[in-house]
Amino acid sequence: MQVANYLGLIRRAETHLAEAFEKVGHEHALEIDVLQMCKLFASWSKDHAENIKLLIEKYGEKKDDEAKDLFAAVIETRMGALGMLRDLQGLWLMASEVEMCYIILNQAAQALGDKELEMSCRQFGTFTHRQKAWLLTKIKHSASQTLVVAQS
Repeated sequence: MQVANYLGLIRRAETHLAEAFEKVGHEHALEIDVLQMCKLFASWSKDHAENIKLLIEKYGEKKDDEAKDLFAAVIETRMGALGMLRDLQGLWLMASEVEMCYIILNQAAQALGDKELEMSCRQFGTFTHRQKAWLLTKIKHSASQTLVVAQS
């Protein structure tokens, strides 16, 4: 059984996503909505990572640095409006990886008949979907202003 692989991956992915939200929020703190939402989203991801430990007690955890390597390549905070747009895009990509892991784990939970794992994947996946939805809205709102309006 390979569930431990994905539990390890999702725990570390949520941890890295929380760190990335905190980093981006801090870097773009002048954008109050970005600061506040990044703090909120970081707290959600931290909570998920902590709660996944309960499932790890049942199935174990395979440890590797796949999530760290992926997220290190995606997130690198940058300055200015264009930097914020790229940072938000990086967060969206990271959240997409987390969401996909929950989808995969949910399929395994259904195959195993594990209602606790299934409920956790659905609940945490819903929060991740909300993170992605806000990020996409913010990206769409920022893109035209950032890319088209001349910088003075």
